[in-house]
Amino acid sequence: MTETDRRQILDSHRPPALFPGEPQLGGWYTEAEIEATVDAIRGSMDYRVGFGFIVDEILEFERAFADYCGTKYAVSVSTASVGLDMAVRTIDLQPGDEVIVPAINFKASALAIIGAGGVPIFCEIDPRTFCADPDDVANRITPRTRAILPVHMNGLSAAMDDLVEVARAHSPPHGPIRVIGDAARACGGGYKGGKIGKVGWANVFSFHTMKLMSTLGEGGMITTDDAELATQLRGMRQWGGESEGWGSSYKLTKVQAAVGTVQLQRLDEMLALRAKRAKERIALLEGLPHHEMPYEPQDCTHTYYLFTLLAPPHWAGAKRDRMIEILRDDYLVGCMVGNPPVWEGHPLLNQAADGQIGNLPVTADIGKRLFCVGLHPQMTEEDNAYIAAAIWEATSHVERE
Repeated sequence: MTETDRRQILDSHRPPALFPGEPQLGGWYTEAEIEATVDAIRGSMDYRVGFGFIVDEILEFERAFADYCGTKYAVSVSTASVGLDMAVRTIDLQPGDEVIVPAINFKASALAIIGAGGVPIFCEIDPRTFCADPDDVANRITPRTRAILPVHMNGLSAAMDDLVEVARAHSPPHGPIRVIGDAARACGGGYKGGKIGKVGWANVFSFHTMKLMSTLGEGGMITTDDAELATQLRGMRQWGGESEGWGSSYKLTKVQAAVGTVQLQRLDEMLALRAKRAKERIALLEGLPHHEMPYEPQDCTHTYYLFTLLAPPHWAGAKRDRMIEILRDDYLVGCMVGNPPVWEGHPLLNQAADGQIGNLPVTADIGKRLFCVGLHPQMTEEDNAYIAAAIWEATSHVERE
């Protein structure tokens, strides 16, 4: 993209409103989702029927999702955060028990550990993938480690085989170290010829309004091949279930499940268009100085939930922030930092990280350099070219200052 091309694009295609850094609707709807919603409502109007509890629509959605991920079981829940809480709670953490989790992350994973009575042990990430570094995870295992909670960060699979092997190699005789994947931003992503959700003891997905597919604004799913775990999770989401253990009400609704089945059928189509836009943008940014582009290992298929750039070390902090400011104020291109270390701005997590922060130099560095520029499959080629041109111009602006 030449300077002349950039100026022409920026002059002719200024957007009427801000391109959001993280769009509020990830998986968009067609008439099929609307019809499924209406049918589920109409089918519930008989007072002898209602909306029910774990109804056929929910079971159908779960079967379809398990088949999609290649797992034996899928358990739907009200939100992904609830799913993380439930998955970690099944480990039955005792006081002082530890769970290793990336520090570059959304806060839900670390909070799930604290909520279940555990101690989050923060690990470093691979600075190319932004996912947990297996070597660093191995170095942080202690006799109190009960689980590893990697995140499939911004749409790219964590190195799950390596992490499972680390867990296996360090598991004590009295019980295995569990690996639970946080796949909130990675539904439909690929890993070694399969789908994210297969490898690991469990993986938790989000169907929030921003996510790659959505069930009317909220929703989640937990996949596993462990029959005992699936049974326990089903009980926990409905007041203990047949086992009559601890539980509450964490169910997805009939209407949400009906919509989810349609969204799942369209997921690969939506992801293909998202990847097309991401790769078009990478091509438009070829030769851009300083910034590192999103990375996709050969054995993974990135969903590009977020289009993550990495500013150079000498831009860390102020210049990275200045780049974001110029894109927003001068070009109406929104960005987000996805994500800074979880303890920033969260007193409870800051307290939990006390004594660990100084031992996370990669996290400290990457947290000041990464930023995500708005991307959505429904952006046009012209929108994408405008955003790429704005990134070029903002980079030149910061470089001159």
